[in-house]
Amino acid sequence: MTAATGTRLSPGIIGRLRLAAQGLLGPGFQNVPDAVRRMTAMQAQDLPSVLWAVGQRVPGSRVDDVRAALDRGEIVRSWPMRGTLHVLAPEDLKWMLAITSGRLIRGLAGRHRELEISAADLDAAADTALQLVSGGAAASRTELFQALERAGQSTAGQRGIHLLGALCQRGLLVQGPLAGNQQLIVAFDDWITGSRTLDRSEGIAEWLLRYFRSHGPATERDFAWWSGLPLTETRAALAQVKDQLVELRLDGTSYWLSPETASLLDDGVPGQRTVLALPGFDEFLLGYADRSLVLPAQHADRIVPGGNGVFKKTIVAGGGVIGTWAGPAGRRGGGVVPEPFDAVNGLRPAAQKSFELQAAKYRRYLGAGTDS
Repeated sequence: MTAATGTRLSPGIIGRLRLAAQGLLGPGFQNVPDAVRRMTAMQAQDLPSVLWAVGQRVPGSRVDDVRAALDRGEIVRSWPMRGTLHVLAPEDLKWMLAITSGRLIRGLAGRHRELEISAADLDAAADTALQLVSGGAAASRTELFQALERAGQSTAGQRGIHLLGALCQRGLLVQGPLAGNQQLIVAFDDWITGSRTLDRSEGIAEWLLRYFRSHGPATERDFAWWSGLPLTETRAALAQVKDQLVELRLDGTSYWLSPETASLLDDGVPGQRTVLALPGFDEFLLGYADRSLVLPAQHADRIVPGGNGVFKKTIVAGGGVIGTWAGPAGRRGGGVVPEPFDAVNGLRPAAQKSFELQAAKYRRYLGAGTDS
């Protein structure tokens, strides 16, 4: 369906609608598993960043709450798509892997040849790994690599992480409870005992619907990039579920979102003055192929300096990224310092006050109190 609204769309309104869909405006999500399930999947290659990404969406939560959800297996961190770590609901991982793993594995074939990883090597590595962790046991990455080395499988260079990734993408291993800031490796079927089963067409249609409900307004190309699925299958899935979504058009491009998020257009989209301190790699920025609606192109290199793939923490105001911030990654000490793009004028007084409230929220989340 197409929304009929008197609100004039703009990049800022699109950004604020996305914040609402992602639980960053309004009441947020009820608890950690609910937040992750409602978000569909959240980028998680940097553990402290994704812990705060979840915590930011669950009012009153602490870092220990998110860690405990990982330890209990209520949420899971693995490589469901794009060869990139995400957190997601455990029951979703197996069917997502069934859709994505074949393409991922084919895409890595050349790299595996360079690393001298054959099909026989993967079978041997699987046998060794499952002997180590089956029956409810868990192993650190170091312990797993040592076992592989003893079995004649080199883990030098990137060969070890590619073996681990391949076994996780095949649904044999998964990352389980935390040991400090590392996750232990466990057997998939021991750790995730309740998996859903969806065929490919059904699964892609659900995945796309949930993406637009959690990330919309977004485009079909955003979903195809985010999921790593072909655009042809994306369009076929959209045809199946578009009657459950609302279409908005901005500058000739169709954006899809849930009716609930679209209803915010009726009375004015909230968040015009909301300031948020988001982690690096947050879905608000990384969940889309086209980030230009919320991040001015001239400032893109401020978020990823030198194009090194490491995304800095962002300050979001009015639905757009207006700067970065620095703060403690651990539990104690250190200030939370804004670094606005406008270095001359800085943050306006109201925005500065709002940022200070965000800094206090972040320190409480870390268990560090409210003092800077």
